[in-house]
Amino acid sequence: MEPIREIEGRAIPYGAKNVDTDVIIPAHWLKTITREGLGQGAFETVRQDPDNIFDSERYKGAPILIAGDNFGCGSSREHAAWALLDMGVKAVIAPSFSDIFSGNAFKNGILTVVLPQDKVDRLLEVAAEEDIAIDLEHQTVTTPFQDRFEFEIDPFRKHCLLEGLDEVGLTMTRGDAISAYEAKTASVLPFLSGPRAA
Repeated sequence: MEPIREIEGRAIPYGAKNVDTDVIIPAHWLKTITREGLGQGAFETVRQDPDNIFDSERYKGAPILIAGDNFGCGSSREHAAWALLDMGVKAVIAPSFSDIFSGNAFKNGILTVVLPQDKVDRLLEVAAEEDIAIDLEHQTVTTPFQDRFEFEIDPFRKHCLLEGLDEVGLTMTRGDAISAYEAKTASVLPFLSGPRAA
């Protein structure tokens, strides 16, 4: 997982409320055995409109998505986070998120930023023309117009995102402790190691 410190660039001003995971990535895309290419199916039903925001050249490769309340509701499919990543999205800003989506996003290295609706409305307005910057270390979202919005984040999630630590990475940081435990266990309970070669 790549560390996140600052994310700056175009932000897709989507703003829709109650966007469920079936809208983010429709069920027929779940048959894949790889994460690659899921960005093509992201927001597929929305993209049926030729004037949709996701296919606009202005927002191509945008690292930030601005959404409405209750983003990521519905099923628990992790493919929703994978699809956003494959689109290039590294952060989603919304007034609230589904708990399961928020957890899946975090585990896959996507920052979810919760801001009040009036702040989200302001960012939607700015994103139509200008870039937005997110500073995870200082927990701020800023615009070229001197807007500065602070956001809260769980300290553990912040640490993991700053350091680029997923569950495997976290385990590996405890490698010395794990090795010491295995050595101690092998000396105290040798039968757990299996039969010794003759």
